[in-house]
Amino acid sequence: MRIGIDLGGTKIEGVALAADGRELARKRIPTPRTGYRETIEAIGALVALLETETGQRGSVGIGMPGAISPATGLIKNANSTWLNGMPFDADIETALGRKVRLANDADCFALSEATDGAGAGAPTVFGVILGTGVGAGIVVNGRLLSGPNAVAGEWGHNPLPWALPDELPGPRCYCGKEGCIESWNSGPGFEAEYELTEKEKLTTHEIVAAAESGSRPARSAIRRYCDRLARALSHVINLIDPHVIVLGGGMSNIAAIYDEVPARWGAYVFSDRVDTRLVRNMHGDASGVRGAAWLWPDETP
Repeated sequence: MRIGIDLGGTKIEGVALAADGRELARKRIPTPRTGYRETIEAIGALVALLETETGQRGSVGIGMPGAISPATGLIKNANSTWLNGMPFDADIETALGRKVRLANDADCFALSEATDGAGAGAPTVFGVILGTGVGAGIVVNGRLLSGPNAVAGEWGHNPLPWALPDELPGPRCYCGKEGCIESWNSGPGFEAEYELTEKEKLTTHEIVAAAESGSRPARSAIRRYCDRLARALSHVINLIDPHVIVLGGGMSNIAAIYDEVPARWGAYVFSDRVDTRLVRNMHGDASGVRGAAWLWPDETP
């Protein structure tokens, strides 16, 4: 049995999967807001609940914000800031009494969709989360790609390619730079660009609904978004040439993306044709927690 834990800012979700990927149990608890030790204790309690319900002991994988720094062994870049600078992997292994595998939440999304989701069977999958932020993971032959800096897939903090004059220098990103892909293609970035251009403050859902009702400004906003996403993804295709790009996060629910982006990215990809498939995720909000479970490709607890 495999257990996956998705450590989020407001909730911790756990799932127990059978060898064939069937869901055996699922639990969700609030994320403690009081500190580091309480988070470890909460994860331990969640694992115990899943093992009690199934009557089995499982391997444990954890998807989390941020990453483990290869240089220090400590957590970096986590928006759950109480994790930063802590030896989280060592401490959680001590608490659970077993080896644990950890990965960034975007990596877990990519692994889930590559294993038994929308990218299943593809040799190379680029799994993208288009939500409050923009992140991604890379899966090659069923395994997450990682490197010496633990930043593989951090594509959202590259500059938007082929920026137009009116896109320069670009919105300021929380990372301190201007014009990052995340600042354009995240949900908040989309809303901010619409407000700046149309002088009207609407949510993403309201913009999409307006476009479906025939609003020209809303349709134009979605076309601009798709063109920026096409430019951004064309760099990914030029670099790693994935067989499948799977989209997740709230922005992935915009239906126009799946026709508009492939129709546009051929102008930017260095090839006579583009055969990369762009698809919507299969597992939705469950992809992160399922991907955490799949961090163990075998069943060794």
